[in-house]
Amino acid sequence: MSVAVPLREDFDADDLRRLARTSRDAGQSRRLLALAVIYDGGSRTAAARIGAVSLQTVRDWVLAFNVDGPAGLIDRKAPGNPPKLDAAQRQALARVIEEGPDLDRHGVVRWRLKDLAAWIYTSFGISLDESTLGRTIKTLGFRKLSVRPRHHEQDPAALVAFKKNLPAAVTVIRAGLPPGTAIELWWQDEARVGQKNTLPRRWARRGSRPSAPKDQRTGYAYIFGAICPEKGKGAGLVMPRCDASAMNAHLAEISRSVDPAAHAVLILDGAGWHSAHDLAVPGNITLLPLPPCAPELNPVENVWQFLRDNWLGDRIFTSYEDIVDRCCDAWNRLTAQPWKIMSLGLRDWAYRL
Repeated sequence: MSVAVPLREDFDADDLRRLARTSRDAGQSRRLLALAVIYDGGSRTAAARIGAVSLQTVRDWVLAFNVDGPAGLIDRKAPGNPPKLDAAQRQALARVIEEGPDLDRHGVVRWRLKDLAAWIYTSFGISLDESTLGRTIKTLGFRKLSVRPRHHEQDPAALVAFKKNLPAAVTVIRAGLPPGTAIELWWQDEARVGQKNTLPRRWARRGSRPSAPKDQRTGYAYIFGAICPEKGKGAGLVMPRCDASAMNAHLAEISRSVDPAAHAVLILDGAGWHSAHDLAVPGNITLLPLPPCAPELNPVENVWQFLRDNWLGDRIFTSYEDIVDRCCDAWNRLTAQPWKIMSLGLRDWAYRL
């Protein structure tokens, strides 16, 4: 018959009951009360009955209490098996994911879990199943995200230079204006909305593929949109085509939306109708072109995505007039929410002026 392990002598029953009353851990309180019975001279059987456990469990509590005191009676999460990849190998995995695969070396154009598992085995001789690898990649901060198209002729250095030089460009424009003139930074773009509509993502059960009606007709219209994120303002028109005449009408609409005595710096891409010889730019607007092939610098792109995802996509337009009505309704709903324009359009790099 085994001998009962004595409890440490620097505590007594009153100490344990006082600790049990103040503990925020229910399991620890129960164990403290059970051991308090032993300090009072009670049997281990009585302690097991109070703790609703076996005698062996009471013995384990006594051993843990003797080593770590009251802290030894708090449930700890089991450490589990050590990770198969060490810190250096995880960093190497993160670098490979960031850089993306090379078709000639890796044989794929995008990483799948099975491809990364094969790379890990080839590089480190470690075998990981896909579910474990997926959890590891998530802990490294990676998620599978939709890719934004980038023009193949885009110059990354031009994007960096535009962001860096924007304050200087606005300063030059301000120097040619009367002293004290307020500057409003506006962004402009166009979006085609037609019967061949987009199908936004929707919630559905895993493994299913939800369906939605898709029109094959070809009627369409253009939304000419401009926003001033700092003020939460917008100015838009729905037009049948993109040309200098439509752009002139939009510039006039933007001009009417600029605050009195203020001047708008209108940032826009290099479309032909933005620089046509017969373009009539109002006196309270100065045009500032974006670098070529750089739509991601224009926050109006986010506006189009928001309109399609929430109000314009995944629907059937019965006619051209229906397209115009729905586009006008969507734009008016947006401009009625200035906080939404601010949320979609504000960029730290653009508003440090």
